[in-house]
Amino acid sequence: MPQESVRTAGELRARLAERGARWSVTEHLADTERVPRAALGLEPGANLTSAEEAGTVDLRGLIGRVSGNPHLTRRRAAHGLLPGAGGSPAGARPAAVDWRSRWGWPWLTKVKDQNPCGSCWAFGAAGLVESMARIEHDVWAERSEGDVHDGLKFTCGQGSNPETALDWITTHGGLADPDCWPYSTPPPGLPAERREAWGAEYTPSWDRSGRTVRVTEYVRLGDTEQQKVWLDTVGPLTACFDVYDDFFGLGAGVYHRTSDRLAGGHCVLIVGYDDAAGCWLFKNSWGTGYHVGGYGRIAYGEVDIDRWAKCGLRDTNIDPWSKRRLHTGNVYESGNGRAHRNFELLAGTGAGALRHWWREGDAPFAWSRAGTFAADASGQPAFTGTTYNRNMESLHVTTGGRLRHWYYEQSGGAWRDGGAFGPGDAAVGSTPAFIQSDYGKPGNFEVVVRTADGRLNHWWRINGAPWTWNDGGRFASGIAHYGPALVQTRGRHLDLVAARDDGRMQLWWRDDPNGFVWRAGEVFGSGIVSAPCLIEGQYGAVDEDTAGNYELCAVAEGGRVEHWWRGNAAGAAWTRGAVFGHDALAVTGMLQGSFGFNLEVIVLRTDRLLQHYWRDGAGWHEGPVIGPA
Repeated sequence: MPQESVRTAGELRARLAERGARWSVTEHLADTERVPRAALGLEPGANLTSAEEAGTVDLRGLIGRVSGNPHLTRRRAAHGLLPGAGGSPAGARPAAVDWRSRWGWPWLTKVKDQNPCGSCWAFGAAGLVESMARIEHDVWAERSEGDVHDGLKFTCGQGSNPETALDWITTHGGLADPDCWPYSTPPPGLPAERREAWGAEYTPSWDRSGRTVRVTEYVRLGDTEQQKVWLDTVGPLTACFDVYDDFFGLGAGVYHRTSDRLAGGHCVLIVGYDDAAGCWLFKNSWGTGYHVGGYGRIAYGEVDIDRWAKCGLRDTNIDPWSKRRLHTGNVYESGNGRAHRNFELLAGTGAGALRHWWREGDAPFAWSRAGTFAADASGQPAFTGTTYNRNMESLHVTTGGRLRHWYYEQSGGAWRDGGAFGPGDAAVGSTPAFIQSDYGKPGNFEVVVRTADGRLNHWWRINGAPWTWNDGGRFASGIAHYGPALVQTRGRHLDLVAARDDGRMQLWWRDDPNGFVWRAGEVFGSGIVSAPCLIEGQYGAVDEDTAGNYELCAVAEGGRVEHWWRGNAAGAAWTRGAVFGHDALAVTGMLQGSFGFNLEVIVLRTDRLLQHYWRDGAGWHEGPVIGPA
């Protein structure tokens, strides 16, 4: 006889006690409360590859190379997956992996909620892209489930599977961020039939091509041992399984089915395993009220979780929108190159022209010259990538004290002159600050430059017709040095740091709710003789919504570089972290890229040569001389 469905948490607890189950009911449910039934969404069998069909894969051929994440490189070496290495791929596999926290860092975005729609497959695929962006490039890159769900023109009640989602993401230029196109659900109060048929008209912002994490072809893994090796050496996997009515009450412990009432199919993100407990660790899409904070455990082989192939990704290509706070000045990390982590640098030639340099994201990490353009640059430029099809954008102070914009048109493969604008008294020889903010879609360009009278001048451009630059006004006084030190905060206002005439540094911030007025902030440091260079990094950013630390470098008396930081999440004060380098004239650029949370700094020396410095867990290191500027 079919087993009756459990209705209350107390009934389910009684069943588990009777059967000596290895798991418990969600602890926040009282015995008298009904076990809630969340939405599922797996379309039975369609377009799913069986584990038997997927079989085994050539792991060495797929992932047998050095990763930008040094921890992954060590794990691959331990498994014998790198060129020239021996050993068995399973020989060094740990007994447990948990991507929520590895090597002292968080790697997974927060648990989300698919709400009433059958879109678990979109959440599994988006979670996979998010986690691999973080693991491979050390950046939070929240993605939109609505981008793939609505891009496929699916209704709320329409199920699918991760392979269909990943096929669409691969062929449609990647997966966009939520601000480009959000995930949405039917308004409350709709009758069930209208809710099931509800769908959003897909109209993402027109700069979507510059706001997607691009992916290569995904990998289907059928062998459970290879799945565990992948989890250890690459990252999470999507998985699908059958859902029985007792699963909705799963709290702590390892799930084994106690019911024979099938509710449907579901997809999740597998974020680890535990051989001692004999289970997979999964991240669900039902919010944090289910399981243990939204995470649960399913026994190996249970509810057909190992019947279907699990899907993995590698070689993600991060969009400039996700990286926009992680660089400033004349250097940034693009998605170019085999590993999608080339460094791009723009520097003056000393004769009014600008030269583009780049560094491949794989060994031997040599810097190479590219093209030159412009004829009126008085100092070093600001350089960035934007959401305009990932175009490179440059801004410099001209010999006549104005600002000039250049951009590299990816579609045409050439540098284009965007024209001159701004004040006639910008400090000749200085570097402007230049960012893309989230005001408008595409986001406005925001520029702040020091003027000859020691003040700061803000300019901005709405990035749509008629493409005109607007004077945002002047503020501050007694500014001795200012350059690439502008950040848009998570609260959306603008922050900057400038060096004053007395050699101290001061933060300024724009009070947007009260008339967009610039206000003076804290003062710190002493003996500073160059423009500060400021980014918001990833230290302190425990999730995708938390502000990371500010990282600042500036040249002090004696030609050495001072590194300062401020803990934004904890409200910490500015702290000098280290002093490094020699013969420094100015810090022209800084970034935090895809190399294990390292900081990368470009210094202009007194002999007019550009030099690269970098910081890892062991401290600051003197890198190569790049060339003249």
